[in-house]
Amino acid sequence: MAENTTPGSDSLAEGLKDRAAAAVRPADYDELDADSSAPRAPAVLNDIDLVVDVPVQVTVELGRAKMQIRNLLALSYGSVIELDMLAGEPLEVVVNGCLIAQGEVVIVNDRYGIRLTDIVTPAERLRKINR
Repeated sequence: MAENTTPGSDSLAEGLKDRAAAAVRPADYDELDADSSAPRAPAVLNDIDLVVDVPVQVTVELGRAKMQIRNLLALSYGSVIELDMLAGEPLEVVVNGCLIAQGEVVIVNDRYGIRLTDIVTPAERLRKINR
């Protein structure tokens, strides 16, 4: 039985092998220069700089009340809801559902505000989360 070869097919295969061997070579990279004029990313000075523009929900809680739906539906103009906090107790400042401070109500230029009287330490916040 005769082999099915075309004239010159052996030389074609050898030529492809030689070309593939010549095409494969180690990569050549330019040296990185400290004095390069290429623009660089600014150095991160502080980790906090990464999150200072992230919006958060700040809430000041005056107090809470628990009531039945029947009583809630009976509320009308002038109704008073009794809260669980006493007059003069510090208000709670809550950020994204986490208590971070306590304070007292102040009025500045006909607007309500809160003067912080106590800041919750990170250790206290962790202790409350782990409960």
